[in-house]
Amino acid sequence: MRILVATAFLATFSCTPGGPPAVDTPAVPVTPAYTYEVVASYPHDVRAFTEGLLIQDGQLYESTGMEGTSWVRKVDLKTGAVQQQYDVDKQYFGEGMVIWDDRIVTLTWRGQKGFILDRATLAPKGEWTYGGEGWSLTRDDKQIYMSDGTSQIRKLDPMTLQETGRIDVKMNGRPIDQINELEFIKGEIWANIFQTDRIVRIDPATGSVTGVVYLGGILAAEDRRKADVLNGIAYDKAADKIYVTGKYWPKLFEIKIKDPAAAKPQ
Repeated sequence: MRILVATAFLATFSCTPGGPPAVDTPAVPVTPAYTYEVVASYPHDVRAFTEGLLIQDGQLYESTGMEGTSWVRKVDLKTGAVQQQYDVDKQYFGEGMVIWDDRIVTLTWRGQKGFILDRATLAPKGEWTYGGEGWSLTRDDKQIYMSDGTSQIRKLDPMTLQETGRIDVKMNGRPIDQINELEFIKGEIWANIFQTDRIVRIDPATGSVTGVVYLGGILAAEDRRKADVLNGIAYDKAADKIYVTGKYWPKLFEIKIKDPAAAKPQ
């Protein structure tokens, strides 16, 4: 599949000596670039091809992909131990998930079908269908958001799971595709960009990318050789903590975002 790497840039104009006079060219606003600090790290199952990651009421949930090894799990954050597990039918490639009330709503990649599980027991409660690919789900207080690998994020009614609209995601006016795992954090949609070490912060009202979080180097080189890409963002709203991991990664990290504005001289 085609990969588009999101990069912030500043438009400039130059001319050679003796050339035409300089022309004022409006500068394209630079998207703020955030870095990170690792606060803590925890064990993560290296067999887990992470697609969805979330924390609710202190409980860590994870969904995984690949046919035959797609699961939805409750996991102990500190030890990585699996507490409960639902095995997705082997014909499906599992993707992201979201919790709404007592339901866990899941996606599959190209199956155009998702599964609805009981939050308490992980027992199946139903299925739902959608067009195109399914990549990830997240929510605010009113609706569910769904990524499908394009530059659009779908809006879903939380009760019917029917599409109600779409968000066109752009950075500096240019579409950003390969939007992968989603998490709603303090009024923004945070999204992994597939096959990069970057997370974009999206204003759901406009679709504009308001910042990019660079997570390069978070996983040590010796661990990265056996791992896959960064994927998985979980926000513990009650504790105000952010966690990230990746596909087949041996660790899950609690991180603190470092605001670039804080480093500027006064």
